[in-house]
Amino acid sequence: MPVNALYRDDFYLSTCEAVVTAVHEDGGIELDQTCFYATSGGQPGDTGEFERADGSKIALGQTKHGPSKDVIIHVPLEGAPRPVVGETLVLHVDWPRRYRLMRMHTACHLLSVVCSYPITGAAVGEEESRVDFDMIETIDKDEVTAKLMELVEQNHPVTLQWITDEELTANPDIVKSKNVRPPMGLGRVSLVCIGENSSIDSQPCGGTHVSETQEVGRIHIAKIEKKGKENRRFRIRFGTPGDEA
Repeated sequence: MPVNALYRDDFYLSTCEAVVTAVHEDGGIELDQTCFYATSGGQPGDTGEFERADGSKIALGQTKHGPSKDVIIHVPLEGAPRPVVGETLVLHVDWPRRYRLMRMHTACHLLSVVCSYPITGAAVGEEESRVDFDMIETIDKDEVTAKLMELVEQNHPVTLQWITDEELTANPDIVKSKNVRPPMGLGRVSLVCIGENSSIDSQPCGGTHVSETQEVGRIHIAKIEKKGKENRRFRIRFGTPGDEA
């Protein structure tokens, strides 16, 4: 049975109950449902802990996909106890970490609005994220920062819409990334929409995001690097230059 990935419909869900459906030889745990995000699309998977009926904890160091997107494997830290199949656990996501990643991932979407060039790569991090663009133009990082903060402070709503795999296939131009395809194969694809009626942006993405741009907080472009003749890497950090928070 495919796992019920609860985070796909509720980015703010940080705890839930779940039943163990499999325990792998290497300790990886599969559940009937989960609120833990699995590594995908440049966003790291969630960490946190599972609480057992006796109150003891199983610390989680990684969440990843299995052979397909409908399989999610929770990897305990070395030495952590193993649950048994059929056991009910209470899942607790490391919320401060997840929320930083949600803010960062949303910031990456805002950057793709300010810099409307094809995306060649991206990675979301707790302290710094990067987005690579197919561009040769020279652009001022302070100017980009100002435009980013304008979008943040305008507090646009960030919502989720669903389209079918077939609808995405029929409209390939809505994908900004040149070499990373949105998660398909589950029958539906999520569109992250910024602004009323997607007035700011609409982009297929399986990551987690905040519900309004103001939640992103203060961000800035720390550096713009030349990575080849037609590639520029933008590094986003929280806070103001010299005062990351």
